[in-house]
Order: sequence, then C-alpha cells, then structure tokens
Amino acid sequence: MKSQQLATLATIRGENSMTHLLRTCGMISTVTAAALLSACGGGGSSSDTNLSGTLGVAITDAPACGFDAVNVTVNKVRVHQSATAGDTDAGWTDITLSPARKINLLNLTNGALENLGQTPLTPGRYTQLRLVLDANAGSAMANSVVPSGTVNEVSLDTPSAVQSGIKLVNQFDVAAGQRVDLVLDFDACKSVVRKGNGGFALKPVVKVVPTVLNGINGFVPPALLTQHVMVTAQQNGTIVAATAPNATTGEFYLARLVPGNYDVVITADNSATAVIAAVPVATATSTTTLSSASAPINLVAAATAPGIIGGTVALAPVSITEVATVSAKQSFAAGPTVTVKYQGVDIATGAYALTLPTVAPQLAPYSATLPLVFTAQANTLPGTGKYKVEAAANGYAVQSVPSVDISTANQLGVNFTLLP
Repeated sequence: MKSQQLATLATIRGENSMTHLLRTCGMISTVTAAALLSACGGGGSSSDTNLSGTLGVAITDAPACGFDAVNVTVNKVRVHQSATAGDTDAGWTDITLSPARKINLLNLTNGALENLGQTPLTPGRYTQLRLVLDANAGSAMANSVVPSGTVNEVSLDTPSAVQSGIKLVNQFDVAAGQRVDLVLDFDACKSVVRKGNGGFALKPVVKVVPTVLNGINGFVPPALLTQHVMVTAQQNGTIVAATAPNATTGEFYLARLVPGNYDVVITADNSATAVIAAVPVATATSTTTLSSASAPINLVAAATAPGIIGGTVALAPVSITEVATVSAKQSFAAGPTVTVKYQGVDIATGAYALTLPTVAPQLAPYSATLPLVFTAQANTLPGTGKYKVEAAANGYAVQSVPSVDISTANQLGVNFTLLP
C-alpha cells in the first residue's frame, strides 16, 4: 500500500506542478517532507537549534472557478506567540523569501506543495500566523489572475495581504528539538472575487492543515477534462477539500483529510453529477482509492444543455470586509446532501451565476470492491434539475431558497438580502 501511495503521488504531481516544484525546492511527500524543508530556504532569528524547535511552512491550493492562473507573490510568513500582537510589536519571527516568489496557485492542486521555508522558534505556543504578499507596482503584476479563455494577466488587488498580511486562524506548539510542518491551504475559488468593473480582488480563504499526506484518490477519463471537472470531499454538504484532476492522466487526489467519512462529489460542465457516499479515510496516513486508470469514473453525458441560476446577494448592513458565497445543493432520498456548485458573488454588484446540470445525478455507496456502481437518482430532492440555493457570509445569517427549477428555463432572479 505504501509503495502504491507513493507511486500515485508521483503520477499526480506531473506536468506543470512537477516542473514548478522541482524548480523551487522539490516535491514534499510524507517520507521526504522533513528533509526537504530543512534543506530549503528560510529565515528568521538565529539560535541554538538544540534548544529551539523548528517551523516549516508550505502552501497548496484548491482549484479556482473560472481562471487558468491565480498568481500571488509571497514576501514572508510571520509568527507570534501573542494573539493580540500588532504589526510593529516586538516578538515576531519571520520566514522571509528573498527574492519574493511569484506562485501560480493552480499549479498546486492534487496535494502538491510549494515550500516557503523554515525557521528556528523558541519552544512554546504560537497563536498568530500571517502570510504577507508583495504589492503590485507599476506594470509589474505581483498578484494577478488569468480568466479562463484568455491569455492576459489581470491585476489582483490585495490590500490587506500586502499591509499586515493574511491573518490565519491557527494555534500550534513548538517543542525543543522538534519540528512542526504546516501547510497553508489556499481556496482560490472562494478567495478571488469580481469587482464589477472587470477587475478582481483577493478576499483570502486559507486554512492551516497538517503536512502529512493522506486522503482519497481516483481517476476520471482524460477526455472529460474539457468540461472543467472539479472533485470535492464534503461532510453534510460542506466542502472540506477540492481539487481538479491531472490534465493528462485524469487522476485526482483529495489530500490531507482528517480521518472520518466523506461524500465525494464529481462535477463537470455538461454531465450528470456523480456522488460517492460515505468514503472512509481511516488514518492520518491512509489513502482510499475510488477508481483506477483502466476503469475511471465516467460521468453520464447530459442530453440537454445545462441551466443557470443567478441573481444578487446584498449584505445589510453593507460590509467592506465580507463577501457572500452562493451554493447550489441537492439531497438524496437515501443518501447525503451535497453542494454541486458554489461561487463568490461580485464584490461590487453582488451578482452571481451558477451553471448547473439538468440531468439526474448519479449516486454510488462506497465499496472497497471496484469499480463502483452508480445509479441515476431521479428522486433527488428537491428534484432533478431543481436545487436548494443558499447564500452565506461571515457574520450574517444563512438564507436559502428550498427549490429552484432549471429543468425547463434559467432562473436569473434568485436574490438574497443577508442580515446579521
């Protein structure tokens, strides 16, 4: 199993991700993480390493919705033991990247990592972790996006990230003579929002996860990838992890999952949604396989064009820091509730538009015996071509419309006003 897992990881990290990672500091797996992170860049204070602990930091990403590239230029990572320490207070330890490194986050799916460096730390508990980005200056775009179907970079505004840094919610302990490795898991799909004038802004959604590699892997047919396939691991309809399959092999890896059961959802532009219910991840180092290259999970082609649910989301009172997210969900009469698509609204206008299949979704209970057997779920609730639509934002109550029907026509007036 261990050799198979390493072979899977090597396959996944092919093409652009492989080239990118080797150019920077090498791939990091569960076997080589400590050695590679110790050998790669770093910064911070000097001290007796026999008395200090060590922090290593890397970055990874979930796929972005509607972009072929999402670039950020990382300047430094900052850590502090006080949760209330200000930017200029004493006691910060920095991992400084010199020169600052421009990273295309979309190269970092399927468990691939970009090492950001390491530093000695005084033993103790650390309660602040910040990711600081370089600012865009003149014609040089330190932070940018390339919208799908285009070739030109468009500036990505990052006001808070280049001032105080992106503040990450995490506490970790460092022991003398021991090493702590953290991964900053960037959700570009939720983090990049439209500004209504053709521009884009970064409203970061980043979680801190363990470096150790585990999760769920499988294959979809490479021919399906022209439909912008996304694979997510969910619990009770909440997306925990997301990735896009390898562009050549169709392999996907949902990495770094807390042990437990997950519903795996595979979506494409014009195919039936496929759901594998209650997929187990047994341990922090185990990988559960759902399909093979010779027998991939193939989505059922839709006989009718996809539909669109759209509208606006307003925040009352208006917020200059929060951006709403809209999701379309379906529930199975004898299975889970899952999110089929989600999207951050336009930061200026509150507009959104979700393109969704009108064909019945496919459901398979998890089985260790492959291939999995899918059946069409015509009795999906609220119904085939019908979705429960939810709007949410931090600090505001979630609102939902229980059944929006796109089986015969688009629905472009599904509007929300979110209240605290």
